[in-house]
Amino acid sequence: MTHTKHQEFNLLKLTWPIFLELFLFMLMGSVDTFMISSVSDNAVSGVGAANQIISIAILVLSVIGNGAAIVISQFLGSRKPLEAAQVTGNSITLNLLIGFILSAVLLLFGGSLLSALNVKGDMYLYAQSYLNIVGGFIFLQALINALAATIRTHGFTKQTMIVSLLMNLIHVVGNYALIFGHFGLPALGVQGAAISTVVSRFICLILFFLLLNRIMDVRVKWSYYIRLSKQHVQKILKIGIPSGFEQITYQSCQLVFTLYVTYLGAEAMATRQYAVNISSYIFLFSLAVSMGTSIIVGHLVGAKRTEEAYRRVFTSVKWALLVTVIIDGIIIFFRVPLFGLFTNNESIIMMGAQVILLSIFLETGRTCNLVIINSLRASGDAKFPVYMGLISMVCMSLPLGYVLVFQLHLGLAGVWIAISCDEWLRAIIMFFRWKSRAWEKHGLIQHETVESNDSTVATVN
Repeated sequence: MTHTKHQEFNLLKLTWPIFLELFLFMLMGSVDTFMISSVSDNAVSGVGAANQIISIAILVLSVIGNGAAIVISQFLGSRKPLEAAQVTGNSITLNLLIGFILSAVLLLFGGSLLSALNVKGDMYLYAQSYLNIVGGFIFLQALINALAATIRTHGFTKQTMIVSLLMNLIHVVGNYALIFGHFGLPALGVQGAAISTVVSRFICLILFFLLLNRIMDVRVKWSYYIRLSKQHVQKILKIGIPSGFEQITYQSCQLVFTLYVTYLGAEAMATRQYAVNISSYIFLFSLAVSMGTSIIVGHLVGAKRTEEAYRRVFTSVKWALLVTVIIDGIIIFFRVPLFGLFTNNESIIMMGAQVILLSIFLETGRTCNLVIINSLRASGDAKFPVYMGLISMVCMSLPLGYVLVFQLHLGLAGVWIAISCDEWLRAIIMFFRWKSRAWEKHGLIQHETVESNDSTVATVN
């Protein structure tokens, strides 16, 4: 009983800084959208389209970061800090290499990717300008994600939150200076927002490297960066590739839905961008709980304490659902004035208010998915969510979305309904997967001597 209480305390301790960090990250996206909306609705749509491509690139890079974080958490749970340090060094090097490749791809083929998304005219010019700058330096975000995930896995969620706060402040000041032309700097509009993004990420990266050296039980030596261990890389990829593939599949489906929306016109495109920004605040708490829960599950599975991991996940789902419904209710109530913050176009405001009503269906399903899928990955059971995602997202939600949007003429609401059906189908499947306890046989770490009652695992600090 003492372990359960201790974990409750630790989930809260881990989760509140993650929540604030994610909130700041979302706020940065909203501030970007708000500031860019002063340029034009086309600028917002263009940056939104560019960010769809950038987010897929970041997901490719998260393959290494996510895989490494789970391997590290299980090594820490089984009390092997040296191996955790080696995995950290290997993952940073791998991320940097893949980051350079992706930066080159986005610089060379960014325009073609935007054309494939049916982005045209002014929207295309804004999108390409933003994509060239932010995409060209995408390797910075790759390293940030890998470092932040590793530092959180050691339980230092408060420190990553403070670094994120600094990054956001630098970014907002940079936006103000470079979009509008203050402090003697030129007014660069969308280009200014892109430059501000890159500069703030670079400063954040330096701070994360300094923090990493301070928090590690065993310092990451240069040799861990240079010499890649086949055994560690295999463990990272065993988790990273399936979890990355599942997220890339999800984002690719979002890209196809974006393509559907481009055929509905510029107003629908702008509405979707504003609605996605507002919706991101609804699932924020669930995302924080899912990340905190996955850290604890990784440590517990590493220590062979699967019974506690099993109970922890169901408790987390209940809390996440309760808070999501409350937040969603508040946002639904204030949906019209919220859209009014971004635009004074009545058509966009009314269309946006309509789709936000559907969020109560979408976000409850998404909440269950976030917590359970992240916990399945943390336990080592990373392949199952991929197979279910391919069936639900690709084979069900995309065709359903097409029918709802183009055959039944439901417009943007059709996209929201299709995504909601996918979230709920997967949520039900994942619930039964966790309940079946099939994930227990997927642990990554070989155990020589691990005391099952070791209380240090639950105390992540």
